[in-house]
Amino acid sequence: MLWADGFQPVSPDELKLTKEPMAQGAQAIILFHQVNRDDSVRGVAHQYNYVRVKILTEEGRKYANVEIPFWKEAETIDHLNGRTIRPDGSIVSFDGKVYDKSLAKARRFGLMAKTFTLPDVEIGGIIEYFYTENFHYVYDSHWILSEELFTKHAHYELKPFRGNGFYNIGLRWTWKDLPSGPGPVEGPDHIIRMDVDNIPAFEKEDHEPPENELKARVDFTYEVDEAAKDADQFWQSVAKKLNGNVDRFVDKRKAMEQAVAQIVAPNDPAEVKLRKLYDRVQEIRNKSYEISKTEQEEKREKEKPDVNVEDVWKRGYGYGAQLTWLYLGLVRAAGFEAYGCMVSSRAEYFFNPKTMQPSKLDSNVVLVKLNGKDLYLDPGAEFTPFGMLTWSETGVQGLCLDKNGGKWVHTTLPESSESRIQRSAKLKMSETGELEGKLTITYTGLEAMYHRLDARHSSELERKKLLEDAVVGQIPFAAEAQLTNKPDWSSSEAPLVAEFDLKVPGWASSAGKRVMVPAAMFTAHEKGIFEHANRVHPIYFDYPYETADDVTVELPAGWQVASVPSAKTEDGHVVSYNLKVDGETSLHLSRTLRIDFLYLEQKYYPALRNFFQAVRTADEEQVVLQPGTATANN
Repeated sequence: MLWADGFQPVSPDELKLTKEPMAQGAQAIILFHQVNRDDSVRGVAHQYNYVRVKILTEEGRKYANVEIPFWKEAETIDHLNGRTIRPDGSIVSFDGKVYDKSLAKARRFGLMAKTFTLPDVEIGGIIEYFYTENFHYVYDSHWILSEELFTKHAHYELKPFRGNGFYNIGLRWTWKDLPSGPGPVEGPDHIIRMDVDNIPAFEKEDHEPPENELKARVDFTYEVDEAAKDADQFWQSVAKKLNGNVDRFVDKRKAMEQAVAQIVAPNDPAEVKLRKLYDRVQEIRNKSYEISKTEQEEKREKEKPDVNVEDVWKRGYGYGAQLTWLYLGLVRAAGFEAYGCMVSSRAEYFFNPKTMQPSKLDSNVVLVKLNGKDLYLDPGAEFTPFGMLTWSETGVQGLCLDKNGGKWVHTTLPESSESRIQRSAKLKMSETGELEGKLTITYTGLEAMYHRLDARHSSELERKKLLEDAVVGQIPFAAEAQLTNKPDWSSSEAPLVAEFDLKVPGWASSAGKRVMVPAAMFTAHEKGIFEHANRVHPIYFDYPYETADDVTVELPAGWQVASVPSAKTEDGHVVSYNLKVDGETSLHLSRTLRIDFLYLEQKYYPALRNFFQAVRTADEEQVVLQPGTATANN
């Protein structure tokens, strides 16, 4: 271990501190942050984190609610401990519960958080906690410097992996927005260390690129032997090695031809063959999406590792990357021109070939030539529809592999119409202004995929709650939703259709002898975004998408529509919005919102902000209803 267990002493100056000149108005600051990373054992890594926070204002007491994010598929967190230090120096130890919380609302599949609350926090007091992260796989390492709070002092260490006697491992490091100082320094013991003071707080914004991409950081890259100084030569060499690895795994032509004969018919059209092969691969047990097992459980099952596509096919299981390479072997055996591609996921970082970091090419897809078009496919990503990729693989750079060194490609970005949320409601309004009726929501494309991924290990009751909470969260009024059907959770291709009994008690409001209702209903997600006048970061959406609402409201007997807002259309090229309201004795509300971009530079923020302000204004316009005579006289 590179660290000592337990809490570190608190100095009198830390207890006396009441403000930080370099963080004016801060609710709290980080007094000390320590990160010790140990990669020395091949295939695993451990990282010790120690955080000490000074509470400066009443609002700063909220930082007693600690949230530690982690990727549930790639890491675990343990040895968590915390305490509170009152202004007088007395200590209150943490002995409460630690909870697991899903952060799926950020569309980051698998992102969880350990949450807990430290006790007896006062203004002028200190909270501190430490924990260990255990990483299942090690491809590279990072020191992330920027935090939500200003950091007065931070200390970082890395004990790198150096090889196993059969080959040597080199280590390079680069950094971004590093505060002034000497930077990382390797000591005689080969441990890299760095001390940094006065790290500015990181400013979070709506729909920003991945935080780690924006933050000040140091990136470490492991590489076999020495990297070429020229980036083109480097990537050519990398591509040849990767292509050799893929060919060795895939090159089982006879076994693949026999498998193809079982799946497709000779007279099937080309696309039908590709779809049949895709569907068959997705039926194979995907170990990448299973609940993590202990070493003892894996030994008891005695599952042999797959060394080639024939093993995957015959044994009926494999990891996601292996299933994608199985598909490559099958489509080649079926006579298609197809290539393996290593692409750069944009879930946490953006890829830059100039940094020469092969580990950033961390996803594999298959490129198939079909009728003169490039078709990118990844059946190893569970629930991914044919012809689409998981969101983090779309619109990214990758290496298309061949024996000559490959070439750079860009994966396709789906159009907004391919990932859609369609809401169709038939409701009745009571004379007291309550709405009640049926709602059907149809999720397609990536929208369907991520609901299925989020719920894949959930019980039927948990899935029901997930969908019901999603409905209630879309309505900016108190609402109740009850799922009434059994959606198809197992398909990749079919839309995810959810039917509800919906009740909205306070939808209408009285205005003298008339009743007012809003022109749109499912608007909560757009209400609060892009409200700030200034913008620090670029604007970023995980993928293009579209929402379309069609709501019919049957009015009470004798009621009429007195006036409706004029139809609204906003076209910002990469965003568009349409709202139309009409009716006489019933009310029809139609609304569409389209987001058709991935990334916009900060300079376009004013135009985008104006667009969403126009959307909010239109959504909040009122429909005027004229009650019947009997109601009006009450």
